[in-house]
Amino acid sequence: MKIAETIITSQHAIALEEKYGAHNYHPLPVVLNRGEGVFVWDVEGNRYYDFLSAYSAVNQGHCHPRIINAMIEQAQKLTLTSRAFHNDILGEYEQFMTKLFGYDKLLPMNTGVEGGETALKLARRWGYDVKGVEKNKAKIIFAEGNFWGRTLAAISSSTDPSSSGGFGPFMPGFELIPYNDLAALENAVKDPNVVGFMIEPIQGEAGVLVPDEGYLAKAFTICKKNKVLFIADEVQTGIARTGKMLACDHENVRPDILILGKALSGGTMPVSAVFADDEIMLCIKPGEHGSTYGGNPLACKVAMAAMSVVLDEKLSENAAALGEILRSELRKIKSDRITLVRGKGLLNAIVIEEKNGFDAWDICLRLKDNGLLAKPTHGDIIRFAPPLVITEEQIMECAAIIRRTIESLD
Repeated sequence: MKIAETIITSQHAIALEEKYGAHNYHPLPVVLNRGEGVFVWDVEGNRYYDFLSAYSAVNQGHCHPRIINAMIEQAQKLTLTSRAFHNDILGEYEQFMTKLFGYDKLLPMNTGVEGGETALKLARRWGYDVKGVEKNKAKIIFAEGNFWGRTLAAISSSTDPSSSGGFGPFMPGFELIPYNDLAALENAVKDPNVVGFMIEPIQGEAGVLVPDEGYLAKAFTICKKNKVLFIADEVQTGIARTGKMLACDHENVRPDILILGKALSGGTMPVSAVFADDEIMLCIKPGEHGSTYGGNPLACKVAMAAMSVVLDEKLSENAAALGEILRSELRKIKSDRITLVRGKGLLNAIVIEEKNGFDAWDICLRLKDNGLLAKPTHGDIIRFAPPLVITEEQIMECAAIIRRTIESLD
C-alpha cells in the first residue's frame, strides 16, 4: 500500500489520530516532528522547551548524538536474536550495569511496567523459596497514589479510579498503605506472608510527592527487620533525574530489588532492567520468566551509551544544581494561583488553584503558546522535568516564561 504524500499540519495529524487511533490518551494539542537537546519542534516549525522529557525518558536530551550513533552502528550489525541464543553484547552490558549499580545480577526487559512485573515475580518467588511463605499466600505492599503502569497487575495496586475503574477483577495478594507513613508500613509487614514493599522514592504521576526526609531509610530498616524485600521503582526517579544517580541515593538506601527504565535508553527505544543479588535473582530458573526483546543487542548497546552520557556529562550534578535554581525562581512568582512548589533535582511540580476559569490544563496551553511544553497531572498539578542537559541560562529563560504566563492571568 502506497502511503499518500501529504503536507502534514498539526490539525491534519491530530485528526488522523482521532479517527484511526485508540482514544486512551488526551495529549496537549501540539504535533512534534523533531527534537534536539532540550528543544522540540512542531510540524509548523515552532520551537518549544520540552519540560516533560517524555516522563523523564529523555534525561540525556533529545537525539543525543552519542546514543544515536551507538544505535545506528549496532543496528547495522545485529538487532535481535531472542534469548534462544547468546549475543556478543548482552554479557558486556550486564557487567557494565551491575558494576555501576552494585548488584550481582541484572534481568533485562523492555518497558518500565515489565520491570515492575518482573520485580513482583522475583519477590514472590523469593518469598516461597527463601522466606518460606506458604504456596500462593505471598503478599506485596504498595503505597497509595503509586503509578507504575497500566497492566492488570499495575492497576491492581492503583488507587486511581481512571486507571482501575471497569477493569476488574484484580490481582490478589496486593495491599495498600498510605505513602510516607512509617507506622502503617511497620504494621503491614508484621504479617509473615508479606514478601515485598514496592515504593517510588518520589511519587511522580501522583504529582511529584516527596516523602519526609529519612522516610526511605527508615522504611528500608523496617523491611530488613521483618525479612521483607525493599523494592524501589526508580523508572522515573532514577538515572540522575533527582540530582543523584538514584533517588534512593539521597538516603544511602540500596534496594533489595531495583527497577530502572525510561532514560536507560535516552528516549530512543524501550529498555528496562531489574537488579538484585543472587539470593533473589537466582530463584527464577530457565523458562520461568523472559522476553523476546529483553536483552537484545541493540538495546544493550544503546543503554551503555545512554548511561555513559549520564556519567561523562555529570547530569546528576547538573540536575541537583539547576533544580535548586528552578524551585527558587518558581517560588518568586507573584500569583496566588500557585499554592505549592515541590520537587528534588529536576523533577518538580507546582500545585495550581483554579481561578477565573483557568485550571492547570489552561495554563499548560498558555505555556505552549509561549514556547514551553508541560502537562498537568491529577487536574491541578503541573510537572516541570526538562532534559538534564539544560543549562542555567536556559533554566532562567524557562522560569521567566512560566512566571510571565502565570502572572499574565492575574
